Amino acid sequence: GNADLPTEAGQKKKSKRDQNPEDGKEEALKDYKSVQDDLKDVLHRSAEKLSQFLSKHSLPETRQRIEHLKNRLTGLKPDILQDPIYIGLFGSTGAGKSTLLNAIIDKNFFLPVSGTKSCTSCVVQVNASPSKHYEAKIHLLTEEEWKDELKGLVALAEGDGDMDDSERQEAVLKISAIYGGKAGTKSYKELCSMNPIIPIPTSRCITFRRSNERDFAKQLRPYISTRSNDSGEHPPEAGTSVEGRNAQLWPLIRNVEVTIPRVLVVPEGVVFLDIPGTGDFNSKRDAMWKENINKCSVIWVVNAIKRIGGDKTHEVLLKEGMKAFQCGMCQDISLVVTMSDEMDVAEYCWENNIGNMNEHDAILERNETVKQEKRVTMKENLERKLPSDSYVLHKPDLVYTVSAREYWTGKVLNKEETEIPKLREYIQKFYEEHKRNRLMDHVEEALVVFSLIQSLRSSHNAQYQYVKTSHLKDLIMEKIVDLGKDIEKCFTPIDQPLTEGVADARRLHNTTIDRIVKALDHGFQGYHRTLKAVCLNKGAYPSRVFGRLDINSSLAQPIYEKIDMSFGNMFRIQMGASSTLKACLDTLLVLILSHDRSDGGKRLKFFLQTDFIIRDTEKFILQKKADIYNSLTVSIQNDLLPCYEEAARQRGEQALRRMQTILSEGIRRELERGMFEKAEKIMRGHFQALK
Repeated sequence: GNADLPTEAGQKKKSKRDQNPEDGKEEALKDYKSVQDDLKDVLHRSAEKLSQFLSKHSLPETRQRIEHLKNRLTGLKPDILQDPIYIGLFGSTGAGKSTLLNAIIDKNFFLPVSGTKSCTSCVVQVNASPSKHYEAKIHLLTEEEWKDELKGLVALAEGDGDMDDSERQEAVLKISAIYGGKAGTKSYKELCSMNPIIPIPTSRCITFRRSNERDFAKQLRPYISTRSNDSGEHPPEAGTSVEGRNAQLWPLIRNVEVTIPRVLVVPEGVVFLDIPGTGDFNSKRDAMWKENINKCSVIWVVNAIKRIGGDKTHEVLLKEGMKAFQCGMCQDISLVVTMSDEMDVAEYCWENNIGNMNEHDAILERNETVKQEKRVTMKENLERKLPSDSYVLHKPDLVYTVSAREYWTGKVLNKEETEIPKLREYIQKFYEEHKRNRLMDHVEEALVVFSLIQSLRSSHNAQYQYVKTSHLKDLIMEKIVDLGKDIEKCFTPIDQPLTEGVADARRLHNTTIDRIVKALDHGFQGYHRTLKAVCLNKGAYPSRVFGRLDINSSLAQPIYEKIDMSFGNMFRIQMGASSTLKACLDTLLVLILSHDRSDGGKRLKFFLQTDFIIRDTEKFILQKKADIYNSLTVSIQNDLLPCYEEAARQRGEQALRRMQTILSEGIRRELERGMFEKAEKIMRGHFQALK
């Protein structure tokens, strides 16, 4: 190998970090691409031979088996470069997600950053392609989706004599952007009869391409920047300019897809998702917010270093991200602390009783302390949620401290110390492992099919094609009974935690009432309209001031605290680990394949039936696990829906107190009616249906 080759005299061997990272990336891609191409060629030639083999046989059962195997081979079309890996940057406004992403893809000021008075207002997807052009697709809400949101905005914009607040101003700003400056006082019916002051494409999608990066970024900026009520910005008058009209479309934008020319610093096939931290008032955007979190293989919870101490926002987002382990595709999660170069050196030295220290050393020392402290906290939280052998609990880096500004300027820190290259190195390693595993899956399935072809070809006598299968069915039934017992054991560990969680939820429900419903009693001014928004949105609302408020999830949280570990053991998909449910299915398949290897015809038929069922079952389990996990909050939401609707209708003086009373009494009334027990029963019903 290369390790045995002599080196030039006096030449110092380069470390992994000192080597050109592009060399390793290109080499890995070439290796995987070579294996992929070889596999495609083998599959293609094998399918052709099966077609020839098929033409020589007239027995229906033989033809059916050969046709099935040929279809399995032609269906195996691995393309590792087209198989996306989603990495989600998950953080609140001003956390530095866009700035971080710009540095990762090596394009400074490409996406707008919050320091320019605006911020990312929707989910933005960024991926690279072989094209030399930059392309954007701006997806707008449908008319029905917008009108659904408009009802809530009108209710929030109503003047009822209370003091003005940010939620009302936000609602008025959205309405005015679409219908004009005086539209904020109109009724829902009046607004529906008005024409928007800006042209809205009938396709509800805007696309454009540019060859110049700067021109593209300038054209993209209005679509992914929101105008907050405290930004000092005002929507330009309609007709003033194309850019002005585009800027007014922001309330209608559902999500944005950005495709850039291939960048050498990030592997092709990696897709970044810039995800706002709190979700959205619009039900469609909020559903997409959850879907995008759940489809991420990797989640980076992003927060600025100045907020990381006293601010608990990142802890809330980490908990939200951890849910993706249970009901999504998440395999890894990290805390990424941004703006890590910002510090007052004199203040730091004074607080830590240190003598003079230069800025460089002080920043690195402080950053290392932050890493150690947050790593301990993160690991404790993860250990309560995930099985002990989960990959994420044992990886070396749970926390990164990065500085995009220093990455570009290098005034104090070198590029390695900004940890931007370290994040890229992590992406490359994860990418390679993912691609290797995907290729192995294709190769293994191909080998199984080839072994079955060999078994079929070895059955020379026609009697093998018509042998009675009663004893095989008996064996299947016997193994299915055993499988049922094994699956029953999988669900047993969750029984007690589920019961205990319901008891805790009953005991702690007042905490949720006090924290969300009666928050104004603790001095939160302007909270009345926020609570109305919670009710209008069926118990959940992403407030810019108070963060994401979710009565349903908060009430169910004690149950999740109890069941998360057991649930994760059943359904997890973390790297290098299998769920207990999948292990049961794999065991059944091994038993089937090990039965009477000499009888190729019977073994093939047995496999085709069993493998089809097992693969469909695995897909079904992955599709259903999110529904099962979320069934608790959905059940609670359905029970409390009449309370939310009644509370949202309150107007005039003392409306807040009436809303609080309706919600508090409604929660307690549903509690007495068995709200938590009903949610438990529904979840158990899902488990039973899965069995």
